[in-house]
Amino acid sequence: MKNFYSLYYFCFFFQWVVLLLAVCSIHICNAKHSKSKNHHHGHHNPENTYCFSEEDLEDSPSMVVNHFVSSKMHWDRYSAVNMVPRLEEAERRSQRRRRASGDTCPQMNTLEQGKALNERSISPWTYRIDNDESRYPQKLAFAHCLCDHCISSESGRETSSLNSVLVKQTMLILRKRSCPYEATLSTFMLEYISVPVACTCSVPRY
Repeated sequence: MKNFYSLYYFCFFFQWVVLLLAVCSIHICNAKHSKSKNHHHGHHNPENTYCFSEEDLEDSPSMVVNHFVSSKMHWDRYSAVNMVPRLEEAERRSQRRRRASGDTCPQMNTLEQGKALNERSISPWTYRIDNDESRYPQKLAFAHCLCDHCISSESGRETSSLNSVLVKQTMLILRKRSCPYEATLSTFMLEYISVPVACTCSVPRY
């Protein structure tokens, strides 16, 4: 009989130990999941300001950006965005000309027919990558006029009777700001900027 009670108490004690271990395991798993979720999905303060680390932005940029703009926002619809990979590839192949090394105003007989519009315009332009670490998208293709004026169809040379001016497009971007409650984190603010996308001819203002 004594052995029976000893076995009974042992089983009872063993069940409580198993239950306690199970509860502790669940608590630890939930804590790890919560930590992982905060790491990958940013951080919220009581005012519901969404902040993120540089690691969050690097690992899951779309997840971070979608907290500030709709998931239906397609940045590559902007020519300033979708041209960047091509410009980078051209730079890697050393095929992209620079103004400092020959990107000067061409003459009419050097304009290339059948090429892209910027290469056959009488107000020709080229593109350069503007890199701004405080902005998303960080890299944008900005147009740069090759001529101060425009190329005359009569003389074939640059004429001062017309000016080359930039054509700009308004674009929505995200501007990085310091997180209001954690100095090591950042947040985004919506901002509209004017992006130069082409050049055209215009009569002088004065």
